[in-house]
Amino acid sequence: MADLSIAKPGPGEFAPYYARYIDLVPDGDVLGTLAAQIHTSLGALRAVAPQDSLKRYQPGKWSIREVVGHMIDVERVFGYRALRFARGDATPLAGFEQDDYIAPGKFDARPWPDLLSEFETLRSSTLWMFRGFDQEAWQRKGTASGNPVSVRAISYIIAGHERHHMRIVREKYLAV
Repeated sequence: MADLSIAKPGPGEFAPYYARYIDLVPDGDVLGTLAAQIHTSLGALRAVAPQDSLKRYQPGKWSIREVVGHMIDVERVFGYRALRFARGDATPLAGFEQDDYIAPGKFDARPWPDLLSEFETLRSSTLWMFRGFDQEAWQRKGTASGNPVSVRAISYIIAGHERHHMRIVREKYLAV
């Protein structure tokens, strides 16, 4: 399927909390944004030396490896939600506590290049999935974390979530 212009989701398509991510993404070309993030984010992250990827900007904050691991986890969870809803599965999906995923993920013990390759591969896979959705699939909704959410809202949330965390990486970790 060719890339589609996917308009920003409207009220009722996502929980208000997610507006903070959706607002970071330009209207219309969410697939282009997701694709561009492979190059822009990985370009910035590949410039980080492996030993520097373990640094925290403040005690108790995640390392850069943990931030990348978190972005991977969230993209997987939200991608799964998008797939279920796009296929017409109306089964409500539970939420997840992001902080509870960090310690068992053991991201600081993983090789830095492996995390970056995983992010790249996952994002490519996410893009292939989204590109395969027709216009009907983009409009479908489901319930996740007790809130209605559309497939198109999920695509914007994934893109905005990445922008949010990469802004933090650039401002708090790389600017020092």
